[in-house]
Amino acid sequence: MAFLIALFSSMIVQNVILAGYKGLCSYVGISNKWSSAVGMGAALTLVSFIAGLVCWGLQFLLDALGVGYLQTVVFILVIASLVQMMEIVIKKFLPGLYAALGIYLPLITTNCVVLGLALQVSGMAAADWAKVLGTCLGMPLGYYLVLIIFSAIQERLALSDPYKTFKGAALAFICTAFMAMAAAGFAGII
Repeated sequence: MAFLIALFSSMIVQNVILAGYKGLCSYVGISNKWSSAVGMGAALTLVSFIAGLVCWGLQFLLDALGVGYLQTVVFILVIASLVQMMEIVIKKFLPGLYAALGIYLPLITTNCVVLGLALQVSGMAAADWAKVLGTCLGMPLGYYLVLIIFSAIQERLALSDPYKTFKGAALAFICTAFMAMAAAGFAGII
């Protein structure tokens, strides 16, 4: 039950974009095309999930060695290594997706969502493994869900003709604010 609560809570109520405002740079940058959003979301979900679990385990080692203050440096190295491996795999097996993602794929290394997840789960106790697993899966899936919904909205808005003052990022952030209000409505349920 702790897994499901952590999963849905981090996916919807405590969504990193809608409640935490992390990862907005890639969220706005890659969401113009649905296909790019799907690829970016899948890559970020995989990297975040693995990095979160690895960093959670490494935190116990860092604490045992008495070098817990190095957690941010170690976590960034883990994330950078995972992103490099992901980039090599995508370039080899999915060259179309690699071309579509362009500069955004290496930027997963500096994405706030990945490091934020690693830092969040590093503070959880060893007994909370179900909660850690739910958070490691729910946080990137929440990012993925919002990215997919927003890319569909962006494609629809590209066909419309809004006022000049609402074109571009202004309308994007207004839509994001409405999505955040809708997600906040689930706060009492989960």
